[in-house]
Amino acid sequence: MSDHPDPLDYPFWPTRGLDPYAGLPSLRERPLARVRLPYGEEAWLATRHEDVRVVLSDPRFSLSEAARRDPPRTTPQVSHLGGLVGNDAPDHTRLRSLLGKAFTARRIERLREDIRGIADGLLDRMTDTGPPADLVEGFAFPLPLTAICELIGVPRADHPHVRAWADTVCSGKVPPERMHREATAFTARLATWVDDHRREPADDLLSLMIGACDKDGTLSEEELMILVNELLVGGFVTTASQIGNFFSLLLHSRGEGRVLWDRLRADPGLVPQAVEELLRYLPLFNGMPLSPRYALEDIELGGVLVRRGEPVIGDLCAANRDPAAFPDPDRIALDRSGTPHFTLGHGIHYCLGAHLARLELQVALERVLTRMPNLRLTIPYDDLNWRSKEFFIGLHTLPVAW
Repeated sequence: MSDHPDPLDYPFWPTRGLDPYAGLPSLRERPLARVRLPYGEEAWLATRHEDVRVVLSDPRFSLSEAARRDPPRTTPQVSHLGGLVGNDAPDHTRLRSLLGKAFTARRIERLREDIRGIADGLLDRMTDTGPPADLVEGFAFPLPLTAICELIGVPRADHPHVRAWADTVCSGKVPPERMHREATAFTARLATWVDDHRREPADDLLSLMIGACDKDGTLSEEELMILVNELLVGGFVTTASQIGNFFSLLLHSRGEGRVLWDRLRADPGLVPQAVEELLRYLPLFNGMPLSPRYALEDIELGGVLVRRGEPVIGDLCAANRDPAAFPDPDRIALDRSGTPHFTLGHGIHYCLGAHLARLELQVALERVLTRMPNLRLTIPYDDLNWRSKEFFIGLHTLPVAW
């Protein structure tokens, strides 16, 4: 790609918190942009909704090809993930079919009361202690963390170790030596859970995967370990970040977030629509790219010829604010319908836990609105402490009172 203009530096880190990158509208005026990340080869960047949809769904764009390349990335170490998030069909299809039945909308809906119970237990603890409290550490993180750990079969005493490992993986700043050390320690802990479940199987996902490994032969031991790791980290960090993001917006004393909070208090039946629209509206990926997809043949995308072997990155946050797909995209509108947002992905790699994430976000809003209708920030919104240059946009803390 050396015959193209000089590439732009990427990611486009947001200046603060939930504000999207100011240059996105001008980027969407051109077909594709060429970008260079801190490490790896240059890439094409897609920002239009239609172009991102094609990159996510067209099998001529490959995720697994990155294992044979020097992929564009933000960290020095190359992480070839494999599993669900790094494989194409047919391996991805085989792995997803094994777990897919456990994450259907019907099965996940059966967990609603259990997750409400987790949420109420956390809110009981907050109210017993009394205000002020940190909604991030007291509620946003432990709610989805507890839910996914119980679904998989992680011992309760090890939940803090899962949280610590996820913090390491998602920070984007951990030196390679420390990453290797902590990965080794967490893998050893994971192996202990596997050994325990082999001796005493239970009604959980870990026992299901062990059975597929030992009895059916549909899963290798390496794939088992990768899948558990993916499910744990991917199963709570994004949702936990969005719970904090949701409430920071809703509790902002200025703007339409506070108006939405009052609407939800008056009509809790709007919560599902609010969750869907906030998933579209709020950036989650902190300017970080999707895993690059490599063109397996010459493909025209957005009027640009992407050559075989060139990587393309889709910017989900940009696509979710594309006015060609979402009229008046910078406004929160609960009556939107039709065009899907991409926060939970698209195509065969659509988030396996999408139904669980939606359920947890709905329960989080519902229970806090019910239990703490007068929730408020205890510091000015502009003083909130946001995570900087990490994989996901989120807060370190969210100080509240009620």
